[in-house]
Amino acid sequence: MPAEAKCVVEIGRLQIVREDASLGSDMSYVEKNLMPAEKVIYRTRLHWVVIFWPIAASILFGVSGLVLLARTMTGSSDNSGRSTPMLAGGAILLVIALVSLVVALLKRNATEMAVTDRRVIVKIGVAARRTFEILLSKVESIGVEETLMGRMLGYGTVVVRGTGGTPEPFDTVAHPLEFRKQVQQQIENSQQRARS
Repeated sequence: MPAEAKCVVEIGRLQIVREDASLGSDMSYVEKNLMPAEKVIYRTRLHWVVIFWPIAASILFGVSGLVLLARTMTGSSDNSGRSTPMLAGGAILLVIALVSLVVALLKRNATEMAVTDRRVIVKIGVAARRTFEILLSKVESIGVEETLMGRMLGYGTVVVRGTGGTPEPFDTVAHPLEFRKQVQQQIENSQQRARS
């Protein structure tokens, strides 16, 4: 077990050593599923652009909700018949803003992409999970598709094709050209190790 997996907890004079301390929930999918002696060479994830529109919607709904709540709180007492729907509407808009923001952040943070010295690993999702793992020796090609906006902001679609398999596209990947370069370098390194 790697040295990072040890945890020493000292309480007074009592020392507890746990070998499995790194197996907690703070480890990523990639780290939990590494083969013995496998090293992560490069990591990436979804680009920040995937949360741009949800953040914009959250701001719009949040500000609208706050305006409704503020108007309800500062309104005169003779408008009590209108204040309850405005209060409920403001609260609903704030909840929509919060949910939109949380869903966007979860989507971005729930995607892991890594290149190790042996494999390409992609994990998408939290509750419903989709994983893609392919040995470097089985990668037939890796392509990158970028729109004009993607080239300007640094994101694109990475398409991994395994030998005899169908292409696996992964959209809105941050730094797709660097990801492809790292995969190609690791394929070259593994081929050199095989020749030696």
